[in-house]
Amino acid sequence: MEMHQLITPASVVDLGMSRAALYRAVRDGQLTRIARGIYLPADDVAQPEWIEAVTRRPEATICLLSALALHDLTDDIPAALDIAIPRRARTPAGTSAITWHRFDTATLDLGREHTTIPGTDLTIGLYSPERSIVDAFRLRGHVGYEVGRDALKEWLRRGGKPALLIGLAKQLPRARTPLLTALEILS
Repeated sequence: MEMHQLITPASVVDLGMSRAALYRAVRDGQLTRIARGIYLPADDVAQPEWIEAVTRRPEATICLLSALALHDLTDDIPAALDIAIPRRARTPAGTSAITWHRFDTATLDLGREHTTIPGTDLTIGLYSPERSIVDAFRLRGHVGYEVGRDALKEWLRRGGKPALLIGLAKQLPRARTPLLTALEILS
């Protein structure tokens, strides 16, 4: 049985399995339970939180500290995966270490890219380095005041162009003034 895809109780019929066979495969260690109703082959589990997030909310986007860490713009290690979802969306129930953040639907796609989840054919949204920095300034009370500043310093050191940040900051609430102040201080 070749399985290199996400498996749910509803999809086992397409794989020629019964639900009982699915649960036996989990018990025997052939499949790993990622979250309630979400399974992967045991050797494919690399990013279970990512898989759960995108399975629960297809528009899930890695944001804030998690995105900064993936772009290597912070030394902080996030305690949970930061995921942006639309403001009015229901927060999914689950047991994984995911912090759900509600972002305005009008700005949800600004700076949003996609990345493939290793070991699956799934993709998940990921905010660009620029969007992640602007969000760190915009939500500085939540992530910490120094996070945005430190990420900005590293991004500028790598040759980042301030005009990109300013353009994004104009489109997002509460971001422009603290970002301009930091750019002025760092210049």
